[in-house]
Amino acid sequence: MVGGLAQNESLLKAVASGAANLSVDCAVCVPFPYLNQAQQLLRNTSVTWGAQDVHQLEKGAYTGEVSASMLCDFGCRYVIVGHSERRALYGESSQLVAEKFVAAQQAGLIPILCVGETLAQREANQTEAVVAEQFDAVIKLAGVQALQKSVLAYEPVWAIGTGKTASPEQAQAVHLFIRQRIAKLDAKIAQDLLILYGGSVKAANAAELFGMPDIDGGLIGGASLIAEDFLGICKAGVKQTS
Repeated sequence: MVGGLAQNESLLKAVASGAANLSVDCAVCVPFPYLNQAQQLLRNTSVTWGAQDVHQLEKGAYTGEVSASMLCDFGCRYVIVGHSERRALYGESSQLVAEKFVAAQQAGLIPILCVGETLAQREANQTEAVVAEQFDAVIKLAGVQALQKSVLAYEPVWAIGTGKTASPEQAQAVHLFIRQRIAKLDAKIAQDLLILYGGSVKAANAAELFGMPDIDGGLIGGASLIAEDFLGICKAGVKQTS
């Protein structure tokens, strides 16, 4: 929940300019009020855009909510579902997140499904159980085939906004767990699935993180608010794929 028209314009123009010649997929997910601005500034660039949340139903008496079809009106390609802050601050259950995932796909959007554990859960050795429960809910509701048109993002809650970062090896271990669990249902989908890491990714640590075999990119928070920092992370991704 940051931004303003003038600040956004400067940031989006800088990101679009800097990403123009990078062979990497780059997208920004902006607050609802700024979707029109993102559409106007980015539609003729290599940068795609999306929203940070969506309602699970198409329409109705749900004052203040935004449906997937509304997001499509603004040219969105992506929408984040199940971000740790939505789960923690607004009590979103894995079932609700799964319903949002389905609603997004039915409208033609690509959901970015976030999963991750708290510090207490990690210290109790519950990481795999927590993460599995979160994406198993989506598989149960939508089927494993639905993952073909989605992106997963592992965001350890204890490494978001704290300055802490999971080591590349810690992050890789969870990414590998996710991929192997999905592979038991469909090896091809597991192999092709993009799994992003989100947890205090910075230009300084991005290359090492993206160098892990099962980390396919980043879901960037604070560093995305400074064009130079965000583009530095994007460039780190290019180095790993070139």
